[in-house]
Amino acid sequence: MAGRIPREFIDDMIARSDIVEVIDSRVRLKKAGRNYQACCPFHNEKSPSFTVSQDKQFYHCFGCGAHGNVISFLMEYERLEFPEAVEELANYHSIEVPREQGSTPKTTPQQKQQKQDDYELMENAARFFAQQLKVHPEKQKAIDYLKSRGLSSDIVKAFGIGFAPPEWDTVLRAFGQDPHVQQQLLDLKLITENDRGKRFDFFRDRIMFPIRDKRGRVIGFGGRVLVDGGPKYLNSPETRIFHKGHELYGFYQAKQAHRNLSRVMIVEGYMDVVALAQFGIDYAVASLGTATTPEHIQMLFRTSTEIVCCYDGDRAGREAAWRALENALPYLKDGVEMKFLFLPDGEDPDTLVRKIGKDEFESRLLKDAVPLSRFFFDNLLQRHHVGSAEGKAALKTEALPLIEQIVGDNQRAMLSNELSIFLGEQNRHKLQSDVAKANQHGSMAKLDFGKLNKSEISPVRTMLRLLLDNPSLASQCQDANPRLLQHTSIAGIPLLSEVFDFCISKPQANTAQLLEQFRGHQQSNHLARLLNNEFTEQHPIKVFQDSFAKLLEWHLQSRMDELMSIARVRTLSPTEKQEFNLLVKEQK
Repeated sequence: MAGRIPREFIDDMIARSDIVEVIDSRVRLKKAGRNYQACCPFHNEKSPSFTVSQDKQFYHCFGCGAHGNVISFLMEYERLEFPEAVEELANYHSIEVPREQGSTPKTTPQQKQQKQDDYELMENAARFFAQQLKVHPEKQKAIDYLKSRGLSSDIVKAFGIGFAPPEWDTVLRAFGQDPHVQQQLLDLKLITENDRGKRFDFFRDRIMFPIRDKRGRVIGFGGRVLVDGGPKYLNSPETRIFHKGHELYGFYQAKQAHRNLSRVMIVEGYMDVVALAQFGIDYAVASLGTATTPEHIQMLFRTSTEIVCCYDGDRAGREAAWRALENALPYLKDGVEMKFLFLPDGEDPDTLVRKIGKDEFESRLLKDAVPLSRFFFDNLLQRHHVGSAEGKAALKTEALPLIEQIVGDNQRAMLSNELSIFLGEQNRHKLQSDVAKANQHGSMAKLDFGKLNKSEISPVRTMLRLLLDNPSLASQCQDANPRLLQHTSIAGIPLLSEVFDFCISKPQANTAQLLEQFRGHQQSNHLARLLNNEFTEQHPIKVFQDSFAKLLEWHLQSRMDELMSIARVRTLSPTEKQEFNLLVKEQK
């Protein structure tokens, strides 16, 4: 990555794009009044509840709640990360994505072309290996091996499994006649070179598993030996397009099979992923000869709410599980869960699913998978004996730094509470927790963003909704600046002030650009929920100003009440008396 994408460029991409045109090219839309409708692409339904507003450049599904702007749609529909969605939109407009100055140099057009050529060559190599499984004179031994592992022709085709012939130069002869392409083959480790400068195929006499990135591009290969001798699995080394710590085998196929990937299972081998998929368990992925990395965890938690690590039950499997747990803690937010399933001795997912079938395998996932919290303490308590003060101190010393890494407040609190029980400190822990809650009480007021009803909607929500519909309204009502109420206790003023400030700074922004500005904000979902409700206003400027006047009235009354309460216990200071008299006059 060569730096962040400038905010101005993102706003420009949204302004240039017509969300109706972008969505209609993927999901056929029908005109319905001022908006457009279709059956939602994000969940199964028979009657359309997916609505796209051309005026607001915003989509919303009244069935599943999916919503957002054109970038959000590309992220959800194409299963892209945010930068990739921006790049996709830029490609749509034939525009180069700029990058802010960062620690790495900007990608040149030549480097970008090189990557495209690399992806094309790797895709051609994958097709070549798949073709060799059909035409090579020694294909039968590869076919027999796949049959012996119980793989069907359909699953072999679905994963693009192929055969690297035993000859030393099959790939070299097929692709490497041009010196430039031969160097590219060497860079991508499809061929290798010995100390004498002789070049030959990197993969020979192996079953080939193409490794695809999350966008479906072939970036490397895993080769499984057919006969004993040499490493059982040989993976592509690191290249300019392949970084094994950032990729998972089968992740692309799992996302293709499930638009909403609620569960992902991490297994240890390519064959496990393929065999499970053949039995209908098509949400398994495998790391590429490495431990489960923090990058893997981040990628999975962005996609799914449940990760199940399925490992051997031996010492090596449990050590791998503990490393995965340690890497997951900094990304363990509320609303996601991580579990661990340890298999019986001598079994792996491939062999077990063939013995017991899909239903029983998934039943074991539900019954036998150990929650992270339980595995966490089971592991620690094997090393620290809490029957002594020294053991408790050692447990606390190791456990606390790990627990404090957890970002989810509730998950962190639950593990802290469990730790206090093992330490015999639950009463002290409860007291500390109660004190902390008491200190926060009153400062955590939040807006209630329920269904909008014009007879009940608060002034804050009215002003927010008006700004969402028409950001230029802030420039027309600059005197109604919510920053003037920043010291009030009225819920929602901080968010309203942030939205108002953005609208003042970007008076030409549309609804989609405003929402993009607040992507990732802790109350971004509340803004979207406000926008999802029907709300029309014939006189927005007057209503905006009247709503602000109402808030100002509340604030003044609140301050008067506060000063009157102070006067009951002590004499007001001259300044407070002057303020009180001004407030009384204002009320009159």
